[in-house]
Amino acid sequence: MQLKKFMIGAALACSALILTACNSNNETKTSESSAKTTKSSVDLSKVDLPQLDEGVAADEYLVQMDTSEGTIQMKLFPKQAPKAVENFVTHAKDGYYNGTTFHRVVEDFMIQGGDPSGDGTGGESIWGEGFKTENSDQLYNIRGALAMARSQSRSSNGSQFFIVQNNKNVSDGLAIQYYPERIIEAYQNGGAPNLDGEYTVFGQVTEGMDVVDKIAAAEVTTNTGGENSKPTNPVTIDTISILQEPSDSKATDSSNSTEAMENSETTTTSTN
Repeated sequence: MQLKKFMIGAALACSALILTACNSNNETKTSESSAKTTKSSVDLSKVDLPQLDEGVAADEYLVQMDTSEGTIQMKLFPKQAPKAVENFVTHAKDGYYNGTTFHRVVEDFMIQGGDPSGDGTGGESIWGEGFKTENSDQLYNIRGALAMARSQSRSSNGSQFFIVQNNKNVSDGLAIQYYPERIIEAYQNGGAPNLDGEYTVFGQVTEGMDVVDKIAAAEVTTNTGGENSKPTNPVTIDTISILQEPSDSKATDSSNSTEAMENSETTTTSTN
């Protein structure tokens, strides 16, 4: 059993390295979570954990992603990740994601999409340039987490995103000094804790994890970076509909647009 858990952890770590690579010629960095190595100044036993709430709060978005494999519903967290949520919602409303595919799938890890070019080398934010990674003590890469994909720069978030699919227990070694106890329990159901602190988690699947699992289980071949993750028959995102918006979303979006432009830097996002 311990050997099996070690192999799962090693596979996730290997996949995490590839997630940050620009291409096969770039040096990759490790994705060891800062949350694991730096004790939080926040009392983690008292923080709100919106990913674990069954309902959709009044200050959250609810979106529906219709794919060629089925429907996925997700709630988004604008308070914890304002720039990522505004970027995703605006792209969704503009039809930016319509017709795009899940171009990268790694079973027992994640599925990745949001690239109009379809190969992991393209896509941009609504501001035309990369924006900074947003971290929160309230959001983690548990199974079903929706997060931004990026290249090595923490300011290279563009349009690409991924949904964590792993359903194996990865809670071993997670300490209450660095993780809320309820999140450690959630990691028993799967996830990728080695990504915590490295990528912006901004949503959580509420319905349709069976669809995510189907997409992750697709037949794949080797991509240009040498990873066995390119679907032979990619699943298409048909539309993304906004089912619920926070009542104050307009005011929030306006302020966040200004902040994101001030804090962003020009980068090219490539997660292949």
